[in-house]
Amino acid sequence: MRISEWKPYVLRIVDMVLAVLSLVFAQCFVFGLDGFTGQSLLLMAIGWIVQALAYVVALYILNIYKIIWYYSTLQEMMKLIIALLFSQLMSYGIHMAVASAVSSMYTPFDYLKVHLFAGVLSVLLFVGMRSALFYVERSGNRIVTGVGESGDNYTMVIGAGDACHLFVREMNVKHSDEYLIKCIIDDDPAKKKMWIDGAPVVGNRYTIEENVKKFEIKKIIFAIPSCPVKDKTEILEICARTDCQVKTMPSIYQMVGDGSEFVKQIRNVEIEDLLGRESIKIDLDSVMSYVSGKVVMVTGGGGSIGSELCRQLAAYNPKQLIIFDIYENNAYDIQLELKRKYPMLDLVALIGSVRDNKRLDMVFEKYRPDVVYHAAAHKHVPLMEDSPNEALKNNVFGTLNTVPMADKFRVKRFVLISTDKAVNPTNIMGASKRICEMLVQAFNRFSETEFVAVRFGNVLGSNGSVIPLFKKQIQNGGPVTVTHPSLIIFYLDCR
Repeated sequence: MRISEWKPYVLRIVDMVLAVLSLVFAQCFVFGLDGFTGQSLLLMAIGWIVQALAYVVALYILNIYKIIWYYSTLQEMMKLIIALLFSQLMSYGIHMAVASAVSSMYTPFDYLKVHLFAGVLSVLLFVGMRSALFYVERSGNRIVTGVGESGDNYTMVIGAGDACHLFVREMNVKHSDEYLIKCIIDDDPAKKKMWIDGAPVVGNRYTIEENVKKFEIKKIIFAIPSCPVKDKTEILEICARTDCQVKTMPSIYQMVGDGSEFVKQIRNVEIEDLLGRESIKIDLDSVMSYVSGKVVMVTGGGGSIGSELCRQLAAYNPKQLIIFDIYENNAYDIQLELKRKYPMLDLVALIGSVRDNKRLDMVFEKYRPDVVYHAAAHKHVPLMEDSPNEALKNNVFGTLNTVPMADKFRVKRFVLISTDKAVNPTNIMGASKRICEMLVQAFNRFSETEFVAVRFGNVLGSNGSVIPLFKKQIQNGGPVTVTHPSLIIFYLDCR
């Protein structure tokens, strides 16, 4: 039974006994056993009563009995120690005053020595008792031992840092059967054979396969959010050689910002986790602060790139955000998401095509955007090879309609979302986007609007990316269709 589940009077009685014991031991140490006779025994007995009552009253006043020790941290322990020292000080003052009125057998210095020693003993006894019970509760937890549980949930955690500690602790507190923590992997040799909340650190990354077999592991949690990409790739490659289900977790700051339960944020390993380089970090504050207080329009705002633009823009308090897209389902989905996340945002979702000049004119005239992000385009390279006329219609003529509208209605800035395939284009999609860039450059020479173009490389997970195709092929058991011999793919169980 947890300390917090004891009846209130039980813990108070235990505390009174510990308080009296600390004073008895202190009196034995200062006066010796010979002092427990006659009048001195009466004075000591007065001290026992005062000590017991002073401790219980002081701990109650200082809200120590409201602490749930099963969830306690060092901060709660420090609060307990301060409360104990205050209790001992109060006991000393009352004891000396009452005893002096009865007899002058002992000096104030005698009482001071006794109560100083008793204070130290009480801290050791109280903290020791709570720590021992806390340890027994945790070490006997079935999450770590897995006694009587199915081996299907036997779990290995990689990384013995803060994320690991929070994860293991939440599993222990919640008594969840989803992950039964059997062992921890960490490259720091100083942590080997150490324990984290009852789970042992058993070795480094090169012992993963060995310990998977030893502990019959079925799940692996990667708990090093700040791990360099090179090390992360190597560790995940080792995990891929096992038959385990592999998941990862976000950084501590992401979890705090999200505010949801820790275990719910554990996710499958994504392709972004396997990049062979560090992801590019953008100072969004300096970039996106430009849109604060402005009317912003995103063409193709329901697409994979356009919708992500809308998510980023919505966080920087635009005066109004306009989503313009031909496909109603995508526009509806991002509209619902942003309304839920940013209820105060002035959000408008409009259906229309950049090919429709009259529709564009009506939208620009009514909403008068300050900034336009032009993301509407066909992006699938193979499909555009088969339908080159559609690439020209949507990409080139769509841009040719949108750019003059921005000039006509004095938009402050127009940003074309282009592609790296526009560099020395070898396919119709890249060529069409290069023409769009040339149109933007041409208008920028004479227009009051600032026209710029930004080239995106392969955007992982976007509708035009090959990665979703690879993921579906892997989930279906293969084969994975690769068009170039230099492309390397390894399989990782992301169920």
